[in-house]
Amino acid sequence: MVYIFMNPLANNHKGEKATEQAKTLFDQQSVKIVDVRHITNVPAFIAKLAADDKIVIAGGDGTVARFIDAVYDLNLTQQVYLYPAGSGNDFYNDIKDRYPPDTKLFPLNEYMKDLPEVVVNGTYRRFINGIGFGIDGYVCEKADIEREKSTKRINYTKIAIKGCLYDYKRANATVTVDGVTKTYKNVFMVPCMMGRYYGGGMMIAPMQDRKNAEKTVSCVVWRGSRLGTLLRFSSVYTGKQVKYKKAYEVRSGHSVKVVFEKPCALQIDGETFRNVLSYSVTFHNHDK
Repeated sequence: MVYIFMNPLANNHKGEKATEQAKTLFDQQSVKIVDVRHITNVPAFIAKLAADDKIVIAGGDGTVARFIDAVYDLNLTQQVYLYPAGSGNDFYNDIKDRYPPDTKLFPLNEYMKDLPEVVVNGTYRRFINGIGFGIDGYVCEKADIEREKSTKRINYTKIAIKGCLYDYKRANATVTVDGVTKTYKNVFMVPCMMGRYYGGGMMIAPMQDRKNAEKTVSCVVWRGSRLGTLLRFSSVYTGKQVKYKKAYEVRSGHSVKVVFEKPCALQIDGETFRNVLSYSVTFHNHDK
């Protein structure tokens, strides 16, 4: 049996259409559609499946992240696949080059272990893409507000530009990576990345490899003036922001702690947390 985990709200309420497309890939097999909103206990649901059943996640980054976090401590025997159907698809963008161009289903099992853990306001969470803290968290917060009012596609770039020019208040930040602490002024964002992408295509950490042997994450600090940041903003979609050494800095390591001088919004794989002063990340190399 093939179980397609479907999020109808994915990609601005287009999840059902994407699920029907995914279903056509299994014409000769029995398929059951499962609305993820109706699963109150994912491990209990998985326990009822046969060992040779297949699971397909038809959704975006949020759907994938929540599923992996729910089953992380389980020893799954089922093969799990991604059918990318989100609005941003940052996880898909990060892994797609590892597979032939015509690939429709992407195996997930190998990406569902040895993930970094973040602690925010007492909440522990594994993440697959990254954490946004600063204007990137602010953008997610504003997007959530817009989403509550309308089903129209969210223009994240527009929100970011407005925040950069006027609304977002920069902060001083203290960043500790593997025991080395630095303080930064006029910070726009301090994300911590498992992959290269977040925010629907922003290559915020172009050198980060989620399969790197040392199992390190990339902590990015972006600081500077409003005008300078705005002029360089488009470079984040190509990864060329790395050349702006005074504004952009990357520090790789296994443990990261970021503290802001005042609270702001934070996002973990697109899920928003408000009024956050700090976060901590640990990423242990279990192979050693």
